Amino acid sequence: VQLQASGGGLVQAGGSLRLSCTASGSIFSINVMAWHRQGPGKQRELVTSMASGGSTHYIDSVKGRFTISRDNAKNAVYLQMNSLKLEDTAVYYCTASIRQSGSSPPRGHWGQGTQVTVSS
Repeated sequence: VQLQASGGGLVQAGGSLRLSCTASGSIFSINVMAWHRQGPGKQRELVTSMASGGSTHYIDSVKGRFTISRDNAKNAVYLQMNSLKLEDTAVYYCTASIRQSGSSPPRGHWGQGTQVTVSS
């Protein structure tokens, strides 16, 4: 199983970016898909997650600015980031809890990370 993330880049404060991540390989089902980030000198943190049924979670600092969405048919997760702030600068990682067969337990998988840099 591989997770391929894309969409990072350099943007001015107040701007927007959309991250995409697609899972590929031997996939039976995907439960939770999420985005984590690690800023310079900071610990990695869970930013937002979305279960297969559609329930979502956001950390307080991104509520109202970031939106997670999924396309289950494409095994993809997206992160729309609006009103970006300097403190959103980080490497963003997508993750997914994936079953590779009906009898196997879900396992966590990480993408390679995509850099988001917000400038003043």
